[in-house]
Amino acid sequence: MPTVLIVDDQERVAKAISLLLSLHGIDSVSAEGPDEALGTLRRQPVDLVIQDMNFTPGETSGVEGLELFRAIRAEDPEIPVLLITAWASVETAVRLMKEGASDYVQKPWDDDKLIAGVRNLLRMRALEVENRRLKGDLRRARDELAERYDLCGLVYASSVMHDVVSLAVRVARADVPVLITGANGTGKEKLAEVVQANSPRRDRPFVKVNAGGLAESLLEAELFGAEAGAYTGAGKRRVGRFEAADGGTLLLDEIGNLSAAGQMKLLRVLQTGEFERLGSSKTLRVDVRVIAATNADLRQAIERGAFREDLFFRLNVIELEIPTLRDRPDDIPVLAEFFLRELPPVNGQPQPKLSTASLRALLDYPWPGNVRELRNSIQRAALVTRGDEIQPSDLGLDTGISAVAKPVSTLKPADGEGKAERRRIEAALVDCGGVVSRAASALGMSRQALYRRMEKLGIVLERRVRG
Repeated sequence: MPTVLIVDDQERVAKAISLLLSLHGIDSVSAEGPDEALGTLRRQPVDLVIQDMNFTPGETSGVEGLELFRAIRAEDPEIPVLLITAWASVETAVRLMKEGASDYVQKPWDDDKLIAGVRNLLRMRALEVENRRLKGDLRRARDELAERYDLCGLVYASSVMHDVVSLAVRVARADVPVLITGANGTGKEKLAEVVQANSPRRDRPFVKVNAGGLAESLLEAELFGAEAGAYTGAGKRRVGRFEAADGGTLLLDEIGNLSAAGQMKLLRVLQTGEFERLGSSKTLRVDVRVIAATNADLRQAIERGAFREDLFFRLNVIELEIPTLRDRPDDIPVLAEFFLRELPPVNGQPQPKLSTASLRALLDYPWPGNVRELRNSIQRAALVTRGDEIQPSDLGLDTGISAVAKPVSTLKPADGEGKAERRRIEAALVDCGGVVSRAASALGMSRQALYRRMEKLGIVLERRVRG
């Protein structure tokens, strides 16, 4: 049975929350202040902390709550913390959200929303504990995950991708907004499908829209709908994407490219669930879970003033960051084999196999286009190969072409040690013919570590194709 620690110096408030939790079958213990709360955490297992922001009469800044939160994080960095705050200390609560607080609610709170939030956080806590148990054996963990959840055909073998997928299925049932980040071609839409398929909304509509690709003139009508005659060419009522997704999930792809006006309109519907069709004064209300995806760095966009910080925090309740294919090489062989198996036979002939040399070429290539590029390369190879085995030249990659590789430095390290390291890496790359995996082995480091050092030192590979 999970246990919630309630930290509030007002006895009537603590008793009210404790009673509310008990009515919903949730055990709790109470502490009047920070010292007692930290003592409780050290004496017994606690799954969630609900803490007030102020413990001194007349104090409204939330500084005491900030100090307690940081002390709790130092004691147990993984325990979820739900903040109870008065209006005056909301700014401090938002600040703590940036530092890792799970959520905050304002006084007076809504009982239903508070219980829903507590249940979501306890569910996520339980799944985190379960996931740590599964990590002991990645293959077993992967198989168990596939048996228990719908992974929508997602294929992977790396531990880093297992962590992402595990988090995705954990948060799926929490019914909170999710932000999926990653480079183009990494599989953001596929991961969004996994979240939807394992959510309570899995049997409801799943609507997808490229938010960044909407023209400013069509944005409002596309997202919120339009009445007949609302604009030139609108001959009949148009149902918007939010209305179409009512009760289900809306995937807003390329959210980082959304215009300033679009961001403002989106923020309103995320805050209230309300909007009006273009050309109508009637307010509509929908129940939609939003999953946003982007290849942009939204934090940098916020610093540039190109993306609203308040919208970012609305979308980023949970962030799922998909690593590049270059950073998860264990996935390359299994993905390549999967893409080969799913291709239809050509002229009734069985699909060719990957030769050892072609597999080495796949592992040596940096994959700027990620999984999408890998799939295209495998499709091409299956079509052009002339034998039973795919050869490196069939893949159409730089590493499969007879080439001369020359490292070119574009940055100058500040110290002599950096220059020496750059010369050592350049020499290894030349000696190994530009094959990064071989150079990494010669240098005694992993391929990923070598790529990171090359990027830091400004080393790129210039390939000249002979003939």
